[in-house]
Amino acid sequence: MVAIRTLCVFCGSSSPPDLRYRDAARALGTLVADQGIDMVYGGGRVGLMGEIADAALAAGGRVVGVIPVGLFSLEVAHRELTALHEVASMHERKQLMYDLSDGFIALPGGLGTLEELAEVTTWSQLGLHAKPVVLLDVDDFWDPLVALLDRMVSVGLLKAANRQLIQRALTPQDALAALASAKPPRVRKWITPGDR
Repeated sequence: MVAIRTLCVFCGSSSPPDLRYRDAARALGTLVADQGIDMVYGGGRVGLMGEIADAALAAGGRVVGVIPVGLFSLEVAHRELTALHEVASMHERKQLMYDLSDGFIALPGGLGTLEELAEVTTWSQLGLHAKPVVLLDVDDFWDPLVALLDRMVSVGLLKAANRQLIQRALTPQDALAALASAKPPRVRKWITPGDR
């Protein structure tokens, strides 16, 4: 069992015309706040990012944003968050979001969401952390990725155990339940040249 006190959410900074995407983001934000879980996300006030932050804040939740300096004009930083960390680069953004969080949920998003999801799951595969990762699906959005992961296993490019590092849920409630019930992978101690 994993105790989720702070949840990192990856999601898009765009607003799809299908309102189910917005509704899922808002439902997750509200549920996280209602359960007393703090939320960390990319710090924007637009798109699904803004929807989830606004919903969590409206429900009395704590929301922490992490945004690189150069994205203030592009993503339009959310100025009403509990805390907003301004960092120098995308790498620092991902590292701080990771450091502040106990688990990860990926809502639908674009290339940025996909890249964040891939990196944090790769870190888990390498044994750098034992934090669970869950896809929150809307309208079968994640079907192609799930099929690709399964294909990686079938052709021998991904171990079945590592395929299990990314779980999938259809509702915000199921996503939080999947995080809490995840069996953490083993964390490795990496040897650096200075340790030898």
